Amino acid sequence: MAELRFFFGTMGSGKSTQALQIRHNLAQRGLKVILTTQLDRQEGKVSSRLGVEAEADIVDASVNLFELAREAFEITGLDAMVCDEAQFYEPRQIEQLGRIVDELHVDVYAFGLLTSFQGELFPGTARLLELADVRSQVQVEARCWCGARATHNARLVNGIQVYSGALKVVGDTATEEIEETAEVTYELMCRKHWHAGLRRRQGEQLELLDQQDEQAEVINLPVQTPTS
Repeated sequence: MAELRFFFGTMGSGKSTQALQIRHNLAQRGLKVILTTQLDRQEGKVSSRLGVEAEADIVDASVNLFELAREAFEITGLDAMVCDEAQFYEPRQIEQLGRIVDELHVDVYAFGLLTSFQGELFPGTARLLELADVRSQVQVEARCWCGARATHNARLVNGIQVYSGALKVVGDTATEEIEETAEVTYELMCRKHWHAGLRRRQGEQLELLDQQDEQAEVINLPVQTPTS
């Protein structure tokens, strides 16, 4: 029986490597496989930090994954789909993956992150957790700088941890909200140190607000006129 399987983990946990391994193993058995991705480091490919890569179909918001699979199923046959960077897929596209399993009886292997740099589930991830037949954490554990198991992905812009901005930004890229000259990187952190950065940022914002309030009070002080 075909299944929708979701494999999740932090950056650096080997998700793309495992996706490529599954795709390779299936193809070696003569099975027809579609490999898809979105916002990979190498455009048009699924790439692993170990240097392994393979050509892939790019999934943007306009792609109907069910129609993509159905066309391949009818023309050449289709045995499985391997979907990398699935956290970036639209919720409706995750539902289309469910239809591929239920209506075409094709296995789907989806790989992705659980949470964004904001510490919240990606919309695509949330839908996968709701619909997947099997949910598995990738077993390769990434580590925070302190040595503890990494659970959060922190976004740094010019070396400063940020908690707001566009949800979909790949490292070493820029968006309208981030200047082209800015360096965007990601760092793995344990929950404690991800929260520590958030608390530090909130403290700085509160301190700035206090300073602004004090300045406003000075500006609004009533002018006292001398009395005779």
